[in-house]
Amino acid sequence: MTPTDPGTIRRNRLKSLRKTALQRPVVARRLSDGFSGRWSRRQWVQASLFVTIGALVAAIVPGFGDLQAGSTPLARQSMALPLPPIAMQPAQPRPEHDWQVVRVQSGQTLGAVFQQMGIPAATMHRILEQPGAKPALTRLGTGAELAFDMADGSLRRFRYDRDPAHRVELSLKGDTITEQVIERPTELRSIVSSGEIQSSLYVAARKAGLPANAIATMTDEIFNYDIDFTSAKKGDRFSVVYDQVWREGELVGSGDIRAATFTTGGKTFSGFRFEHDGKVGYYTAEGRPLKKSFIRMPIPYARVTSGFTTARKHPILGKTRAHQGVDYGAGSGTPIMAAGDARVQFVGWKGGYGRTVVLDHGRGYTTLYAHMSRFGKFKVGQRVPQGSVIGYVGSTGLATGPHLHYEFRVNGVHRNPLNVTMPPAEPLKGAALVAFRAETAPALARIQEVEGLLRNNAMVASKAPAKVDTTTGVDQQA
Repeated sequence: MTPTDPGTIRRNRLKSLRKTALQRPVVARRLSDGFSGRWSRRQWVQASLFVTIGALVAAIVPGFGDLQAGSTPLARQSMALPLPPIAMQPAQPRPEHDWQVVRVQSGQTLGAVFQQMGIPAATMHRILEQPGAKPALTRLGTGAELAFDMADGSLRRFRYDRDPAHRVELSLKGDTITEQVIERPTELRSIVSSGEIQSSLYVAARKAGLPANAIATMTDEIFNYDIDFTSAKKGDRFSVVYDQVWREGELVGSGDIRAATFTTGGKTFSGFRFEHDGKVGYYTAEGRPLKKSFIRMPIPYARVTSGFTTARKHPILGKTRAHQGVDYGAGSGTPIMAAGDARVQFVGWKGGYGRTVVLDHGRGYTTLYAHMSRFGKFKVGQRVPQGSVIGYVGSTGLATGPHLHYEFRVNGVHRNPLNVTMPPAEPLKGAALVAFRAETAPALARIQEVEGLLRNNAMVASKAPAKVDTTTGVDQQA
């Protein structure tokens, strides 16, 4: 083996490295070399590092030692904690009453509704025999609600509204029907509706939100003595304060008219509702009744066929004599109304007058109604309210055809009923007048407020260059 052999060269290198390592001085010696008695910053850092590592090793290693040595684990205790019960969904019981609500359709009758529900007509007739049921159930309006509680195909309970404030529940068990009336509180709200006629009063009033029954009250009850609404023209104005009936946040109907005004031909008529001596009527702002003592035409939808004259040839007798009344031509059976509040003075046959009624209105005023086909229900001595039906048109006595012969007398003297000055109604006085003014003041203020608004709108419209439709509907909630 030569010195240049690769194996020999490698062994010599390893020997040289080993010798060099053995001759290298140790670190402790080097650290001690040159120590002057004070540690350098680097020595302090190294010492702190060694101490920290040592503390960590001392804390961790015993735990591993215990685990490796299989040391006895600490005793453990178990505690039973109560858990909340699981909420079980209970079986839903059948409700005591399972109402099926039916809304009455246009033109639908009570019988049709019961047939739709499969309920025998005999059951319906038993219900109608209950007190107060027939008036409410035979005049059902569109949208009225009826509720049925059925059990095994038979009607168990029935529910309907007697009026806006009362609901009736009927329980049917065998041949027995038990009634329960439930109060349903209602609220009255005062509303003002105003408008101006463009084509007709009805169209303008409906456009302003006025219900149909309120329109009828205004035309047939409040202003029928002073205004001919058939001749109402464009530009006429009206304002109405009336009650709305609300129940549970729902509008269920309209109530009474509290006040109303109507302006035509530059003149304004007003009417205010007030109850006096147990009677409800409408009065002017000064407390004078709007209801006149007499109706000029005691028969509706009639025409004058013969007027009041001092001399006329009788169509049957052929003699010339005074015609001291007015003849109204109308169909046989047309109702005849009392011209004013009165007491019945005569009922019966009166010569050429045929079947005749004579009314005594007091203060010397009497009226006569002749040629009736039959009488009303009033007897001699009974009080008759104005407008009550006292008989029906006929042709009894000396008459060529069905008509009413009407006479108006003042202290026994015949007067022309078409132009006689009617006695004024007695105005409110004293305490009644004070109560009237206090009660009607809020409605009067509302009317004046709206009338002022309408006048302002009209002034603005008149100044505008373009044509403006001044038809107005004002709904103001109290």
